[in-house]
Amino acid sequence: MFDKLQALADRYEKLSELLCDPDVASDNKKLREYSKEQSDLQPTYEAYNEYKQVSQDLEAAKEMQGEKLDDEMREMVKMEIDELSTRQKELDDLIRVLMLPKDPNDDKNVIVEIRGAAGGDEAALFAADLYRMYTRFADTQGWRVELMDVNTNDLGGFKEVVFLINGRGAYSKLKYESGAHRVQRIPTTESGGRIHTSTSTVAVMPEAEDFDIEIHDKDIRVDTFCSSGAGGQSVNTTKSAVRVTHVPTGIVATCQDGKSQNSNKEKALQVLRTRIFDMMRQEEEAKISSERKSKVGTGDRSERIRTYNFPQSRVTDHRIGLTMHKLDQIMNGEIADIVSALTIAEQTDMMDRGE
Repeated sequence: MFDKLQALADRYEKLSELLCDPDVASDNKKLREYSKEQSDLQPTYEAYNEYKQVSQDLEAAKEMQGEKLDDEMREMVKMEIDELSTRQKELDDLIRVLMLPKDPNDDKNVIVEIRGAAGGDEAALFAADLYRMYTRFADTQGWRVELMDVNTNDLGGFKEVVFLINGRGAYSKLKYESGAHRVQRIPTTESGGRIHTSTSTVAVMPEAEDFDIEIHDKDIRVDTFCSSGAGGQSVNTTKSAVRVTHVPTGIVATCQDGKSQNSNKEKALQVLRTRIFDMMRQEEEAKISSERKSKVGTGDRSERIRTYNFPQSRVTDHRIGLTMHKLDQIMNGEIADIVSALTIAEQTDMMDRGE
């Protein structure tokens, strides 16, 4: 591992030299490429340098322990050795995590699709709650949210909502949210006070860029229609809504959020490209991991991953057995602790597998 770390450190320092080169500074493509590479290496580089310094200090403290010292100095040296040993272990653990293979999509923006599933109107209302939860979490991260498409019901719930979250690292933090989310609560439409169980599904997909997926004009069919609102009522009389079908795969994307047909077409193509990329990515991952299932699940949107129990103010993530009794805060976008727990579970799983 240390040979790899030294090679990484050498590369980081070489990048520092390259970024000071006038020829690189005048080449925007190379400047962005080298800056990103160095930024990605920086946490590991800094941890490795601190590890080396702590190890040197620890060795020096142990040598001092062998010298003739008075009781007070011997106790001070012992305390220093204990502190340095603890820090060395922390850095070793951190470096092992930082050296794990990185998902190439982690830094990408994401397109999120939420659909009301089992439970009718209540499922649609919960889908709207999940949309609010993710958009508020995005706000805390400094990310930008752009609505791509929405299909509402008469109660203000979402039969389906598709939106883009634009921000570095969005996929790394939200990729474990794909799956079926179950809610247990008394619906506003329930007069008898009975608790109902409903589900909404979430799909989190890394946004496909132009170089990820190329869509040829001959492979798509574009249909236009009038935008519609709750209950199917017409929002406008112009055919601004767009439906794009990728003929080879049968994948469809619709956008009717904007008033401009061109804008809706561009958004629909963006969603279509991402859905095709996600399909290809999942097929590839299925080949690689066909004989195992990670601790955080498969990411399949039909897999129940989490339950939100309103009467008990409880949220349980079934994949890692995590239960929290702070449902109000979580529904308000405070999901950082869940994200962190899922990330740690995946990292631990990877280390156990020796990746």
